[in-house]
Amino acid sequence: MTALRAEQLSVSIGPVQVCKSLDLEIQSGERWCILGRNGAGKTTLLHTLCGLRRADQGEILLNGNALDTLARKTVAQSIGVLLQDHGNPFPATVMESALVGRHPWLGALQWETDNDRARAAEALRETGLSGMQSRMTDTLSGGEQRRLDLATLLTQNPQIYLLDEPTNHLDLHYQVRILNLLRELAGEYDRGICMTLHDINMAARYCNRFLLLFGDGETDLGTSENVLTPTNLERLYGHKLRFIDTPEGPVWLPK
Repeated sequence: MTALRAEQLSVSIGPVQVCKSLDLEIQSGERWCILGRNGAGKTTLLHTLCGLRRADQGEILLNGNALDTLARKTVAQSIGVLLQDHGNPFPATVMESALVGRHPWLGALQWETDNDRARAAEALRETGLSGMQSRMTDTLSGGEQRRLDLATLLTQNPQIYLLDEPTNHLDLHYQVRILNLLRELAGEYDRGICMTLHDINMAARYCNRFLLLFGDGETDLGTSENVLTPTNLERLYGHKLRFIDTPEGPVWLPK
């Protein structure tokens, strides 16, 4: 079982204290969601968890090993990161861009194999891009580019997925399709998922663990029953909410 663990983690950005002495463990098969207002530090925390940013205090461990002692290639084989807005600054086809996900698995002078290309083709199919393999990435819409970023991550095939707003730029159909895919990765393929989302209802429907960032260093974490309470969520967003229990799951509406 793969596990990414934060021990006594303190993170800040400018005057904002993101978290203080946070203990968090993301295990295989779990679906975590980080919730908080704009500017609370959700992206900063994700960047810290994958080693892109140093914490003020505390330690990040991957399978019991300090993350900052591991080779970047080793980390990239275990942790996949979806940035909030990424895209491709270089001319490339959709297939070429998806194949970038295989780079952590290739040697210095090694080219992609037929198996690598098959994995990329499957990832493009899963994200609804199978008919666009030869398209240039600079011709894609924002939603198509977002799905390509996700396909590249699927091609990488890590054990832990850290996703910053994976539904950015996606219409409702593809929001549901991508979140169902992530749920399947956790449930059937035993991957650990941790994402940030702004939609409380999508989070409640597709995630089973939650971390709330209140913006003052205080946090709360646990299951939806324990964490997604009216008191917590109204404090989190600074807005009154109305809760509706439906057969498909809880729904939160602004008052």
